[in-house]
Amino acid sequence: MPSEPSNAGIVTDESGSRHIPESTRADGSTRKAIKIRPGYRPPEDVEIYKNRTAEGFRNRAMGPVPGSEGLKDDKPAQPSSASAAKNAKRRERAKAKAADKAAEKDDKPSAAPAPKVEEVNPEVEKEKKVRNLKKKLRQAKELQEKKEGGGKLLPEQLTKVIKINELIRELEALGFDSNGEPKEAKPGEDATKTETSST
Repeated sequence: MPSEPSNAGIVTDESGSRHIPESTRADGSTRKAIKIRPGYRPPEDVEIYKNRTAEGFRNRAMGPVPGSEGLKDDKPAQPSSASAAKNAKRRERAKAKAADKAAEKDDKPSAAPAPKVEEVNPEVEKEKKVRNLKKKLRQAKELQEKKEGGGKLLPEQLTKVIKINELIRELEALGFDSNGEPKEAKPGEDATKTETSST
């Protein structure tokens, strides 16, 4: 018993041979049977690969809105997506918090706590500034040595080298020498300072 004909009209016999059976044309003449060699698949019989994701994307506008089949008039409207549901819950929580805060304000007299001001220790600030200046001075001196050794410097590095004297002046103003060590008071300086302060 021959198999069902394929899209191209190919029939397989019990013996396994494939052929297109003879047929009659519209004018009444007969078309001869055509043998098909083993393994040949005509383009009409090749199955087309269908990507389910792409197919779903193409058909996304067809049919009702996803999830609308289960909706009825007696139920409240549900958000159409997970993100819409999250946003609705977030809005409800915000409204509830605002209502709670309003109720607390009505219950308690308005006593605004004074903002806390952190006290800054001037010694700590001075130490931080000195550490920062020492670091900058050390880096600038290293760059200067590199330049004197014949190395090339970037424009930013050259500006650091130029600022060496300025950094030394800032350290001296804070009471440190050019190496970042604290200056030792000379005996003559103390006497002059006391004389100027007394007058």
